[in-house]
Amino acid sequence: MISPEGEQLGIMPTRQAYEEAKKRGLDLIEVAPNADPPVCRIMDHGKFRYEQQKKAKEAKKKSKQTELKTLRLRPNTDEHDVDFKMRNARKFLEKGDMVKFNVIFRGPELRHKDRGAEQLRRFAEGCQDIATLEQPPRMEGRRMTMVLRPRSQE
Repeated sequence: MISPEGEQLGIMPTRQAYEEAKKRGLDLIEVAPNADPPVCRIMDHGKFRYEQQKKAKEAKKKSKQTELKTLRLRPNTDEHDVDFKMRNARKFLEKGDMVKFNVIFRGPELRHKDRGAEQLRRFAEGCQDIATLEQPPRMEGRRMTMVLRPRSQE
């Protein structure tokens, strides 16, 4: 049995340990039930749970969820618009988010898959200093997709 201060009180019967906890106005909590004999601790269970929740909340606050940002293009997208999307992609990658590029083909554009692949290749080259290729360009129905991951997440 362990006291609220952390010192060992030794092995004692359950009833005696319970009485000791009650005398101090605290709870008797089984810490290691599989140990031989089981280890119990005298503590304020409400305060303990509050501190655990507080630690979990703090850890959650510190962790960063990676988002997947999606940029959509067409195979005939103009040069200026592609540069604008490139700046946005770099901004997302620097912030730590993954970026998914979709080149959407409609009707006869589907015959010119090489144009879409060329645009995706330019994006990959333009961001290679801050990103790595997570998923290379591939066709998914009428769209060609590619995913870039920021280098800091490797």
